[in-house]
Amino acid sequence: MHAHLFIADPVLLVDKNDGFISLSILLSTYATQMSPTFLFVIYQLIILLQAIRLNMVLTDFRMYQSTNYTTAMTYILLTGIVSQWCSISAALISNSLVLWIFILLSRLYNNQSPRTLLFNIGMLVSLTIIAYHPTAILIMVVLFALAVVRPFRPVEWILLLMGVLLPYYFLSAYLFLNDQLITIKQYLPIFQLHYPFVHPDIWFWISIGYLMAALIAGIFYWQKFNNRMVIQIRKNWAVMMVLLLILVVAPFLFIGAGMDTAILSLIPLTAFVANAYSYPKRLLFPNLLFWLAVVIIVHNNWGLIKK
Repeated sequence: MHAHLFIADPVLLVDKNDGFISLSILLSTYATQMSPTFLFVIYQLIILLQAIRLNMVLTDFRMYQSTNYTTAMTYILLTGIVSQWCSISAALISNSLVLWIFILLSRLYNNQSPRTLLFNIGMLVSLTIIAYHPTAILIMVVLFALAVVRPFRPVEWILLLMGVLLPYYFLSAYLFLNDQLITIKQYLPIFQLHYPFVHPDIWFWISIGYLMAALIAGIFYWQKFNNRMVIQIRKNWAVMMVLLLILVVAPFLFIGAGMDTAILSLIPLTAFVANAYSYPKRLLFPNLLFWLAVVIIVHNNWGLIKK
């Protein structure tokens, strides 16, 4: 999927204004002077570990009717569909935190200590926002999940919001004590509607069209089996759907965000697209879907090599 990295040097996409992850990389002399070989290994490890972790989580939650590694394969496959996803970016690293948040949200149903869990979810969301600002949109996801998974209890909502605010409270106190409170703006997301596509060509729209077609196919097969699942699993899928619908618009809402930010939607996108590979009884459609992806990836890789 990323054979071009044996020839072309891996790209490190960071912006000092998009959060602590990028800022830490830019301030680290060692990180900015890494050899291409080391960056290649790091990139492969990140997507491989994320793919395996996602596969294990969805299997443990019994969100599919069979146990296999199709989800991990789908995740790695989709990372090659968009050229900007073939790079090390703050958004790619943040995907690990997005998956962690989904894991905690999936444990809300029938949890014996929901208040502690909700506070932890709030803190994790806040720390994720500090790490990468476009993830601020995750606040909408956790609020929806709480509304769907738990009966309405004001105390639980207050605890969730307290968890979100606490890291910023300590951050503000630290900056105030060091007479740097004016720099708090660099830790806050900046909303700005904009068009994230820069000089898109026909192959870019083919890639987007493939993702949309694969997603529609995955949702079609998911709906066929959704009614057979128990309530908890259906609620997990509902959270995953909202995660997809909200994260997919992140590149349009934050200043400096681009198609590299869109990789935040890769976790829910993979969860649904994997249905199109797993559920068809005849292998013709999954094979067609797979080889279409390979054609697009080969073309994208060739384009990256020529650059």
